Amino acid sequence: MVKTTTSASPRPELMAAVTGDEKDRDKSADLVEAEPWVGPSRRRRSRVAMAPKARVARKTRNPDLIRGVGKYSRSQMYHKRGLWAIKAKHGGVFPRHDAKPAAEAPAVKPPKFYPAEDVKKPLVNKHKPKPTKLRASITPGTVLIILAGRFKGKRVVFLKQLPSGLLLVTGPFKVNGVPLRRVNQSYVIGTSTKVDISGVNVEKFDDKYFGKAVEKKKKKGEGEFFEAEKEDKKEFPQEKKDDQKSVDALLIKSIEAVPDLKTYLASRFSLRSGMKPHELVF
Repeated sequence: MVKTTTSASPRPELMAAVTGDEKDRDKSADLVEAEPWVGPSRRRRSRVAMAPKARVARKTRNPDLIRGVGKYSRSQMYHKRGLWAIKAKHGGVFPRHDAKPAAEAPAVKPPKFYPAEDVKKPLVNKHKPKPTKLRASITPGTVLIILAGRFKGKRVVFLKQLPSGLLLVTGPFKVNGVPLRRVNQSYVIGTSTKVDISGVNVEKFDDKYFGKAVEKKKKKGEGEFFEAEKEDKKEFPQEKKDDQKSVDALLIKSIEAVPDLKTYLASRFSLRSGMKPHELVF
């Protein structure tokens, strides 16, 4: 047989102590719910923000002996600050700076709505082209060798530099078939041979002289579209032919005065086997 024991009822003093502890716990729980939790980092920040700022000593030319009383008098500070010199410089009167006039309102109001796509504005180009510097080896009358183009290898006579920087040259046309034309100095070799061109007048030749006249295209009808018409050949202007003859006539006289110069200009320059370009003397 197992004996069962019945638990005795707790004493009233212990029950009172337990109920008192529970009441204290409830109060502490209410306090925790009422006060929001503040982390240590936030408390630290608030302390830093509330700390007083360090005072920076104000620099002055007139330090205070006591509060409100300066070391120097008003007249002493007038000379110490150099105000007398400023006044004397402007005729005994302190300079006055007038207020700037207010900016005028634009006459045209800006639009309320702007285009959805960005409108590109052209950039301001302040570049001013400088005149092309002529090579020291190229002077009026110098015989040049053309290195590229239709007249590659031909020897020509340099007349003058045009405003565009290009060189005005001629064969002459009767000697080697090179007419009056413009050449870039990057595509020529200057030689030591020179021709006397003191009597040749080249003032009328400029960049506009070599420009081509723009012609409007004619619209073809239905009948002309199917018909194969032969295009008329454009004739070279007679005026330019006369200019070529007048320049060549004076040049040929000075060329014929020098022996073998006419044959030299008529021959074409070319490299042969065994010739080293870097060792050639032109």
